[in-house]
Amino acid sequence: MSEPSRRSAAPLVTGLCWVLVVFDGYDLIVYGTVLPELLDEPGWNLTENSAGLLGSLAFAGMLVGALLAGRLADTLGRRRTILACTAWFSVLTALCAIAPNPAVFGVFRLLAGLGLGGLVPSASALATEYVGARNRSVVATLMMSGVPIGGSLAALAGIGVLPRFGWQAMFAIALLAVVVVLPLCVRLLPESPAWLRSKGRDAQALALEERFGLTPEPAAERVSTGGFRALLRPPFTRATMLFAAATVATLFAWYGLGTWLPQLMRQSGFDLGSSLTFLLALNLGAVAGSLVTAWLGTRAGPARAGAFAAAAAAVGLLVLLVHPPSLAVYCALVFAGVGTHGTQCLIIAAVADHYPAHLRGSALGFALGAGRIGAVLAPQAGGWLLAAGLGVDAAFLVFAVAAAVAGALLLTRPRTPAPSIPQPEGVTTR
Repeated sequence: MSEPSRRSAAPLVTGLCWVLVVFDGYDLIVYGTVLPELLDEPGWNLTENSAGLLGSLAFAGMLVGALLAGRLADTLGRRRTILACTAWFSVLTALCAIAPNPAVFGVFRLLAGLGLGGLVPSASALATEYVGARNRSVVATLMMSGVPIGGSLAALAGIGVLPRFGWQAMFAIALLAVVVVLPLCVRLLPESPAWLRSKGRDAQALALEERFGLTPEPAAERVSTGGFRALLRPPFTRATMLFAAATVATLFAWYGLGTWLPQLMRQSGFDLGSSLTFLLALNLGAVAGSLVTAWLGTRAGPARAGAFAAAAAAVGLLVLLVHPPSLAVYCALVFAGVGTHGTQCLIIAAVADHYPAHLRGSALGFALGAGRIGAVLAPQAGGWLLAAGLGVDAAFLVFAVAAAVAGALLLTRPRTPAPSIPQPEGVTTR
């Protein structure tokens, strides 16, 4: 593998991982983009309930994928996990284009979710390792900005592609990740020095650290521990459960909007093109939220800033209940995007700051994996609300409450990083 120069290591690693997260975001949000078309697909006979179930399947796969890949990244290495997840979710997403019925489509979405859920914790863990502790929060939130940028690209592509080529073409676009980006990652993406040391490959880790000017993690942080089991033991127990619960609430609001917003706006009287521009506003707000909250997180701390962002999302969604003019709707959705996705970015940054290196991959995987419960429930909840005749306002209200709950949870988190687990007797650091 050809390694980048010392100066270019951090930007290149962060950039490659970020581009992969953009494709992850596209593959996630593309379902919400095409949902109005799927509801009208001849022969599929989708209802709002069944469409909600289809939307939940990818997130169910992501729940399993995040839990497994976080652990795999600590066991097999960040690099190999990232490459495998990208190839997996890109191919399975593209296969949705040839699905002959909802059942096959759902299976492809479920399987694609395994890779979609595994990429973000692995990529975030690797990217944050190649920057100093001072910039870790910035890089973590910058990485997460790839998700709404991918969603923005899905909305933009939908405006031009859907009327001409149909919803199938939207899924075929996912193959660009395998054709264009994955070969570059195979050639240029380095492995994690911390992971190499955990496997006794000190010489390889030292070579990477010297080449790229990295500061080795303290030896106490390289002691092998019990992975997920360690996260649920003191001194990590309370933080692990609070971060996971906050992620459940945040992802419920974010992916509920990402799945149902175009259809909600269509039911509010807008045509498909206008509805997609509302989805674009939400995702552009999320992109802005990634940048704004990165700045705020370095000054107020990621957890405190996350609580503020969650409150902003709740306010933005509550504004929609008064049915303001179109311009105000766009502004409210930008606000909601800033808050919902910004909160999730800051949760990731808070987790990366809170845990030592040997648990970081597992901690990110646990928070995102457990949090996928919210993502699984959100599409189905939107379908239930609409099918029950409760209307668009009920959906916006439920998502606003979820954002407010996330903010309250972040305010109760531990205020100092958890210490490294003491080295067990008879265990030597590597």
